[in-house]
Amino acid sequence: MDGRVPTVDDDLVIDLDGVGVTRSGKPLLHDLTWRVELDERWVILGPNGAGKTTLLNLAAGRAHPTTGAAHVLGEKIGRTDLTELRTRIGLSTAALADRIPADERVHDVVVTAAWSVVGRFRESYEIMDEVRARGLLDQLGVAGLAERTYGTLSEGERKRVQIARALMTDPELLLLDEPAAGLDLGGREDLVARLAELAYDPDAPALVLVTHHVEEIPPGFTHALLLREGTVVAQGLLGDTLTGEHLSKTFGLPLVVERVGDRFAARAA
Repeated sequence: MDGRVPTVDDDLVIDLDGVGVTRSGKPLLHDLTWRVELDERWVILGPNGAGKTTLLNLAAGRAHPTTGAAHVLGEKIGRTDLTELRTRIGLSTAALADRIPADERVHDVVVTAAWSVVGRFRESYEIMDEVRARGLLDQLGVAGLAERTYGTLSEGERKRVQIARALMTDPELLLLDEPAAGLDLGGREDLVARLAELAYDPDAPALVLVTHHVEEIPPGFTHALLLREGTVVAQGLLGDTLTGEHLSKTFGLPLVVERVGDRFAARAA
């Protein structure tokens, strides 16, 4: 036992109750209620400006709600040490990726997450950290790139290294912000396959993935949350939520959704 007193159901990793977020007088999220359990894999979809990144920042303990209550991993945002909370959350975003030095060795990009730093300096790491970093690179299919510099990698290789870094601290919650953005078809499909393996792993953390495209949803994901203008359009089990009706309301035009096996596609009606 670590001495923490849970404030919410232990099975909930995210518990948002009537949350609203306003910045500079502009409402970004409205009266949003959302709960994520330990074994669930969620995808968040919506157009630009829907509030997806704001929601992810709340879940990452990097933003505070203006109204309502937000609990993450049993801790209430605003009443807990966010520095400590963030060590329990794996996060992969474009903003973080932009801070990684181009001349950083790939292995060091991953292992430095153990100290929550970007760019290796004089800190030292235990053997177990070095071994874990190598294992995660292997799991994501980029072990052969460990001695390369980050700036020499393709976009697809960088995305996989970023996810390995996000997993470095063995998080209880993994948040991925548009991990397939900028990838070509081959890179996207390779990444989707890697994420599917993670989704099916019963020992993997709870997963939340943000995307604009249903084609990027990996097999193994269980739930979806659809956002438009900071408001929930629909949420629930993936198959029940990803309908033409719901997606049409979300993106503001008539859409048809097709499902083949565990993959989805959408097109204009």
